Amino acid sequence: SQYTLDDVEKLLTDPKIIRNRRKIEAIINNAKIVNALHERNESLDSFFWGIIDNQPIINNFKNPEEIPTKTKLSEQISKTLKKMGFKFVGPTIIYSFMEASGMVNDHLVGCYSRN
Repeated sequence: SQYTLDDVEKLLTDPKIIRNRRKIEAIINNAKIVNALHERNESLDSFFWGIIDNQPIINNFKNPEEIPTKTKLSEQISKTLKKMGFKFVGPTIIYSFMEASGMVNDHLVGCYSRN
């Protein structure tokens, strides 16, 4: 969150990362917002898990084609985050995050990783 313009310029030449100025600036912006949340004794963790009452959403899909790329909930969360000032938090990215963080279990019925 304390990166400067010089830091951004250095990152733009780093071949090990995605060198997209808007994405780099979004990461810095989002880190500042997370820091501000922490200063108010709030957290992004509490924000996300509070939306689902701290209980993961367990879907019962049988075919990969049934798994959505976004949902009404991820659209709602995306809008809220954007109002808070976050960037690059579209509903598809948010849904992917929800799956990766365990908020949503989209493992197919019968998948060994489901439980």
